[in-house]
This record gives sequence, structure tokens and C-alpha cells, in this order.
Amino acid sequence: MTHIRPNSMHARDIAAVLHPQTNLRRHEETGPSIIEGADGIWVVDDMGNRYMEAASALWCASLGFNSERLAKVAYDAMRRLGYYQIFRHASHPAAIELSERLLEIAPVPMSKVLLQCSGSEANDTAIKLVWYHWHAQGKPEKRKIISRMGSYHGSTCATVSLTGKPDFHKGFGLPFEGFLYTACPHYYRDRHEGESEDAFSSRMAEALEELILREGAETIAAFWADPVQGAAGALPPPAGYFEKVQAVLRRHDILLVADEVICGFGRTGSMWGCQTYGIVPDIISCAKALSAAMQPISAVLMNDRIYQSMLMQSDRLGSFVHGFTYAGHPVASAVALETLRIYDEMDLPNHVKLLEPHFLRAFGALTDHPLVGDFSGTGLIGGIELVKNKTLRTPHSGEVGLMMERNARARGVILRVVGNRLALSPPLIITVDEINEMAARIRAALDDTQAELIATNKEGAL
Repeated sequence: MTHIRPNSMHARDIAAVLHPQTNLRRHEETGPSIIEGADGIWVVDDMGNRYMEAASALWCASLGFNSERLAKVAYDAMRRLGYYQIFRHASHPAAIELSERLLEIAPVPMSKVLLQCSGSEANDTAIKLVWYHWHAQGKPEKRKIISRMGSYHGSTCATVSLTGKPDFHKGFGLPFEGFLYTACPHYYRDRHEGESEDAFSSRMAEALEELILREGAETIAAFWADPVQGAAGALPPPAGYFEKVQAVLRRHDILLVADEVICGFGRTGSMWGCQTYGIVPDIISCAKALSAAMQPISAVLMNDRIYQSMLMQSDRLGSFVHGFTYAGHPVASAVALETLRIYDEMDLPNHVKLLEPHFLRAFGALTDHPLVGDFSGTGLIGGIELVKNKTLRTPHSGEVGLMMERNARARGVILRVVGNRLALSPPLIITVDEINEMAARIRAALDDTQAELIATNKEGAL
């Protein structure tokens, strides 16, 4: 057991704080990693150790982990109007201006913006809007929603049901009925021998259509997808995937919801992942980099088809009965609006495009390592696939991922490990030198992990 000093911040954390996505028994023994400060893409713990944040914490710290400029905007906004709501015809300037700006930069024409507080809230709300739409159209039987295995779309009861990760459901009596999952388009892992990316994408689209026909297209309301599948390990789609999937959805009159919570605002080298992959959604959910993670805020953008259905329902039912207390919060909205101004000044999509070849080259070079089978990415997001056998593409056990996470931290890098993939999504302000340094530190951690496997004879390989 790690020695934890009584009455220390670590001991107080163990006594009082319940941590999400954490092994609770192990946390009682080891305690937290306490981050006290930051400098650009670096964070500093309570012992003074500095770490490169390879995952932007939770994919979201696009401008790093502190900002005097955004702090001043928040301070000024709080002094001016610390809180007001946007229920029942009430509004305020920040909510109006932010909504206008989001419509201006939307990847496809959108009609209205519904401000919310988190990515989970945005996706949860979008689920309700999908059902609201089909009820308005006199088709309440169109209720089932399809997402993909390996996907993550939130932690509310509905959005975790939408999430295609069984470990998120265990012990909760979830998922709810009516949530369906099609295959994760993991070309490296699941391709057939000699199968091209385009052929693989055709097979994925055919599997989706088979699911739709089996369930009955008249019962399917929507298909949910993040442009790059974050929770599958920062997994970009194979060539032709979204073109083929959208053709299936159009044939069966199924709505498309793009979860841009991770990809939105420059991450893929376009302002939106939809632009990178030619996606034309009916609804967009976004959050995280909307405020550079400096304030909790999200948004749902809907096209006119959806909004016209909402008008019909409002006429029938009297009002749109939905909302969250802090939705469109004036301080969060002001910070998000200023964040978008910063992105404009940075020419963010072009900035990421300029860094993209350096990012892809630096981390792609790690594929020569015995533990690495593949690297795939776009913009400043990508994943490194750990393998036991390069020829057979045999995956390691989850223990190796945890080993790699520990060794990377010892080398001064905080990684996000998803199964056999190391998911990379550093702050968008990262420099070329920092990209190279991060790759070098991760290579050293791979060496450490390989040496540890050999020394302990684990995994029976190497």
C-alpha cells in the first residue's frame, strides 16, 4: 500500500471525493494524482512534477490549461451578469451572440442552437429532439437509435445507453431498450485479408443496412456517430465510410446525428469533423473545445427539418417543455464566445493543418517499435495500436495498457489508454518541438514497457 500521510490533501481526497471512471478500491490504497498548476500543454502536480498532457485531459483543453484572457472575460461577465436563465422567452446578449456565431460557422446549414451544459446533456437533448421530431411527423414508432460499438456519447442514462461499450452498462441495469449497435469500423483490427479500406467500408455499410432491415426501417429514428471515434481509441474512419453510411440512412429516412463533442473546433484540421469527412447531419452536438474547457457549456445545432417539427409540437402542446437551469449561462456563454474569437485569430483549422504532417510523422514513426502495430490519425488526433504480434495483429491484454500508462507518466507524459490503443489529442497550441518531444517520451515508455514484459515474461511474447 502506498504510504499516505494523515491529513494530507491525498488523505482528504480519499475520505471525501468520489472519482468517476476510477477503481474505487484501488483509489483507497493509492490516492489521487493531484494537479495544482499548468503551463501551456504542461500540467504540474503537488510534488512539482511536470507532465505533457497528450490527451488534453478529457479531449477538451484545446488552448492548454490556463488563460488570462478567458479568465478576464469570465470575471467581467460575472460582474455584469453572474447568472440568468433562457427559459420562457428570457435571454441575454452572450447567449444570442454565441448562438449566432455557431450558426455562422456550422458545417452545413442549421436553423437554431440550443445551449446546454455538457456533452452528455447535448447528446441526451438530441435524443429527445429525435423522438420529438418523429412524434411531430406522426411516426412515434420510429424510436430506436443506432450507434457503433466502441462509441461513447455520454453518461446520462439515455446517452450511456447510446454508448457502445458494455463495461459502461454493467451493474446499472442498462442499456435501455431500443438502443442498437452496429460494428465499429476498425479497419486495422477487423479487415479481411487483402480487403481495401473502401471494401471494408462497404462491408460496414452493408452490416448497418442489415441491422436496419432486421429491426424494420420504420422503427429506426436515428444513427449516431462521432467523426473520429474517440472512445474506440481516437480511431479515424476508413476511406469512404461516411459516404456509404449516409447513403444507407437516406434510403431508409433515418436521421443522422453528428457527435462533435471531441472533434468540433479544429481537432481534425477543419472547424468540424463533419467537414473533414463529408458528413451532412440533421443534428450536431458539441461541447469541450467550445469553451476550451474553461467553462462547462455545450450546444445542440439542428437543421430546419427538425426545427419545423419542434414548431409543430409547440403549436400542439403549448410549449417546448425541456431545459436545464444553467443552459446558456451568461458567464459560460461569454467565455465560449471569446474562445471562438481566439480560434478566429489563430486561424485554427489552418494552424492544425500546418501541424498535422509533423504530428502524423512523429507518431507514425513509432510503428517500427515491436509493441506498435499501427498508428492512424488526422489533424491533431490519433491512436497508437499496441500489439502482441505484428503479423497476426494479436492484441495485448488490458494490463499492458495500464503498464504503458504508468511508464509514460514516469517519462513525464499523461496518456489516455483505451484498450490496446494510446489515444492522442494534445492541446491545439502544441508546437512542433513539443510534438517531437512527446513522441520521444512515448517511445521511451514503449521501451520501458517492452523491457518490463520481457523481465516478467508476461503476455508470452516479445
